[in-house]
Amino acid sequence: MRSEAEAQLGGLERFASPGKGRGLRARRRFAVGELLFSCPAYAAVLTVSERGSHCDACFARKEGLSKCGRCKQAFYCNVECQVCMDESPAKLQVQCLHFLSNHAKVRGYPGWARREGRLANAQAGVCLHVRLWAELASLRHCEANSKGPCQTDLDKLDNEKRELIQNDIAALHHFYSKHLEYPDNAALVVLFAQVNCNGFTIEDEELSHLGSAIFPDVALMNHSCCPNVIVTYKGTLAEVRAVREIEPGEEIFSSYIDLLYPTEDRNDRLRDSYFFSCDCRECVTKEKDKEKLEICKLNDPPSAETVKDMIKYARNVIEEFRRAKHYKSPSELLEICELSLDKMGAVFEDSNVYMLHMMYQAMGVCLYVQDWEGALRYGQKIIRPYSKHYPSYSLNVASMWLKLGRLYMALKNRTAGVKALQRAIAIMEVAHGKDHPYISEIKKELEDH
Repeated sequence: MRSEAEAQLGGLERFASPGKGRGLRARRRFAVGELLFSCPAYAAVLTVSERGSHCDACFARKEGLSKCGRCKQAFYCNVECQVCMDESPAKLQVQCLHFLSNHAKVRGYPGWARREGRLANAQAGVCLHVRLWAELASLRHCEANSKGPCQTDLDKLDNEKRELIQNDIAALHHFYSKHLEYPDNAALVVLFAQVNCNGFTIEDEELSHLGSAIFPDVALMNHSCCPNVIVTYKGTLAEVRAVREIEPGEEIFSSYIDLLYPTEDRNDRLRDSYFFSCDCRECVTKEKDKEKLEICKLNDPPSAETVKDMIKYARNVIEEFRRAKHYKSPSELLEICELSLDKMGAVFEDSNVYMLHMMYQAMGVCLYVQDWEGALRYGQKIIRPYSKHYPSYSLNVASMWLKLGRLYMALKNRTAGVKALQRAIAIMEVAHGKDHPYISEIKKELEDH
């Protein structure tokens, strides 16, 4: 007899994936857009910046949320959501969240930028300590349900990552020492490493960070840069849908990382965060790298050494910008974007992924300062190359069409706005499902305009 956990996965089964450890594979055929399975979060915490617009318990986006009468900080849909929080370890999350929101000061630019990997850093670390207890509890839940130990790769952690884990453990003791009894330090290191490999970032329709969560069944899927499924979220429920036809016996693959970048960059990211390299078809053939690294078509084309140097510069400026977001002003950040685009533009076409990366950052700055025309200009340059570089039904492409549509509407260009929003809906109906609240909200936007 199949176990209850297996029954929840429907037409899927767990198996030992050669060279990859545990995995999921199809027991039957799945069509494009079909839901393979859904998985409620065992533990989840809302990011600080979304409090008041989203329910702290279920993450629903609603107007008129009720403020908690006791703590005066959290907001809930109804009594049921508040009771759910009060009767779970999440109560400790809320207590800690209140302390942090009152005492932690975040400098510089907020973390609006594209989220990469399965678990993104919360804005300037403000939310990091909040979710630790919930993640700790959820990992115990994983093992209690006989799913086997979560992936850790503890032996592959470098000194910097080990130091970060120790800092997190110190924070856990500091904020929760009055409420919890802990295992020894070695056990905590293992558990925190498991969280780093198995946590997920919950995002909204524009890929803004809503919160962090643990989804035990979703974490069973292995990575491919040619994924056959996509993970989306309905509040704190993760949903996994097919983005191409899946045949019986085929392994189920999601992507752990942003797929915009060339093979070397993607595998650097995978090795740094998940301690493996990808051997999917795209990584073996590198067939898309030439288009992703497109060079200017000049009578006197740049030398191979010039191109190599510019790629090195691009990677460095991307890292510089990532760090600068925490302490530089929007005008300073926009200047970094514009200067780097000018320099890279002497060698790279606008469709080059490094150009697109900095255009995306510039668009984000423009949105933050409400420069709608500037944001639209960058978005118009980004969308076509995005559609070419990303896989079918990419959330990155959908979110860009959505942003463009809303910008067009704000700037009174309804015809262009309708077309862009309809393109976003077409992708989201496959990735999110036709009944998703986000799609209903976008359709209402169309009706209201």
